[in-house]
Amino acid sequence: MLQQYRSSQEILSIIYSEYMKEVYEKLEESKDPSIIFVTDLVACTHKYHLRHLFPELTIRFEPAAILGDLVHSGLESILENRGFKTEYPVERKYKVKGKEYVLKGRVDAYNEEKGVVVEIKTSRSTQNLPREHHVYQLQVYLNILNADKGILIYITPDRLLEFYVRKEKIDIKSLIKMVIEDRVHPKWEWECKYCYFHKICPYRVGY
Repeated sequence: MLQQYRSSQEILSIIYSEYMKEVYEKLEESKDPSIIFVTDLVACTHKYHLRHLFPELTIRFEPAAILGDLVHSGLESILENRGFKTEYPVERKYKVKGKEYVLKGRVDAYNEEKGVVVEIKTSRSTQNLPREHHVYQLQVYLNILNADKGILIYITPDRLLEFYVRKEKIDIKSLIKMVIEDRVHPKWEWECKYCYFHKICPYRVGY
């Protein structure tokens, strides 16, 4: 019976092509020190500096990442039909210490009329939800877009959870300055374990 089946990579090659296309587009931006990503503001500041030196180390083709992308695409498609703009690009310029930096991000879903920002997260576990760095990232987007309400939606193997987040004032420029000056490493106690650069980072702690 099993002899009827042959190994195939036809769909896998499509998934790989689309995934790597996005990876390489972001990789080029990663090499530009004047570009700071929103995720840089909620992470270890040394990661931003290592990414400019060793950008290729961030490339990973893992099932968990693919699954997350597919979940995002599916839910974003539904939200588009409900009046949300998805994969909404966010870009703002800030001048820090006499130099101009571009802060870039991409909101999963945004309804400007209602002032609602949606961030979609996949997780293997429901422990400690909502996660602090996810809330922090959403707060950054709320401040940049001057939106009042954020929604964090978690999709896990056994639960669907949604959290409302009200905007709190954040000094974005100070966060950018902190990244540039490399003052916080790591930012979270678990961060080194999952970092692309843990094998070469002088600040690695915890394991």
